[in-house]
Amino acid sequence: MMKITVFGAGAWGTAVASHMARCHQVVLWGRRASDLDDIRSHGENTRYLKGIPLASGLQVEPDFELAARHALSHPDPDQRLWVIGTPMGALRSTLTQLLAICPIDQWPSVVWLCKGFESDTGLMPHQVVESVLGQTYGGALTGPSFAAEVAMGLPCALTAASACPKTRQAILAAAHHSSMRVYALDDIIGAEVGGAVKNIMAVATGICDGLRLGLNARAALITRGMAEIRRLALSLGAQSETLNGLSGFGDLILTCTGDLSRNRRVGLMLAQGKSLSDILAELGQVAEGVRCVSVVTQLAQKLNIEMPITEAVSAIVHDGKSIQAVLQDLLARESKLES
Repeated sequence: MMKITVFGAGAWGTAVASHMARCHQVVLWGRRASDLDDIRSHGENTRYLKGIPLASGLQVEPDFELAARHALSHPDPDQRLWVIGTPMGALRSTLTQLLAICPIDQWPSVVWLCKGFESDTGLMPHQVVESVLGQTYGGALTGPSFAAEVAMGLPCALTAASACPKTRQAILAAAHHSSMRVYALDDIIGAEVGGAVKNIMAVATGICDGLRLGLNARAALITRGMAEIRRLALSLGAQSETLNGLSGFGDLILTCTGDLSRNRRVGLMLAQGKSLSDILAELGQVAEGVRCVSVVTQLAQKLNIEMPITEAVSAIVHDGKSIQAVLQDLLARESKLES
C-alpha cells in the first residue's frame, strides 16, 4: 500500500485523491481550510463536488509540510508519491514549496494533473518542472476525465506520461485500479499539448453549439481542431501516435462535447452574449482554455503554424472581436488540401 500526498483540493485533485484512497493511504492538502473541514466532517467536498461521497479512507491535512511528509514516511521509497493537483498557475509555487521541505535527491515520484501552458513563460508543465528542479523529473496523469465522474467511481481511462519508467510505474500503481484504467506513455510533449489545446477547442465548440450551428459544424470544428493540435505538437517534438490516443482525440472529444466541461460552458455562455468576466465569476473555477489561448496563439505564430480556430478563440476572448465577425472570417478561408 502506497503513501500518497495530493496537493490541491479543487474538483480534480479531490477526485483523484478519493480514487487513490480506495487502495492506498492518501492525504489531501488544500489552501482552503473550510474545504478540508467539509471533507473531514461530511465526507464530501461541498464546494466542488457537492453531493458526491468521497472514499472513507481519505485523510486531509491543512499543514503543507505535514501533508508532504506523509508520503515521505513510507519505509519503501518506491511506495511514495506526490500528486500535484493544483491549477497550472500554481505548479511552480508548489514545486518551490516542496523544494524547501527536502532536497530533490530525497523526493518521491511526482505526478501533476494540471493542463495548459504557464501564462508568463509559455512553458508546458514538464518544462516548468525542469526549470524549477534543474532536471527532468516526474510525469503527468492526463486524458479524458471529468472530476465528478471519477469521484463517483464511474469507469474511465487515463494516460501516465513520463520519460521515466519508474515514474510511470508509480502512477500505474497508484491509479490503475477499481474503475480506472491507466495506460503508460513516454511522450510527455504530446500528452501535454493534447491536454492543453483541447481546452481551447472546447471553448470554440461551446460557441458553435451555443449558436446552434448544427452537428455538421461541430464535427468539422472538432476534426479541424485536432489538425491544429497535431500541427503544434509535432512541431514541438511529439509523437504522432500520441494524438490518436486518450490524451489526444479522447480528451478532445470529451471536453468538446461533455456538458461537465468548464471550457465548453465558457463557449456556450459567450454565444449567449455574456461578458468573459461575468462568465468566469459564474464558473467559480479555472477555465484553462481562456488562460492559455494567448500563449498558444503566440507560440503558433513563432513556429509559423496555422491555427485559425485557436486564433479565432483568442480574438473573441481577449481582443473583443465579435463572434459573428470571427465566424465569417473562418468560413471565408480559401480551400486547400486537407492536412
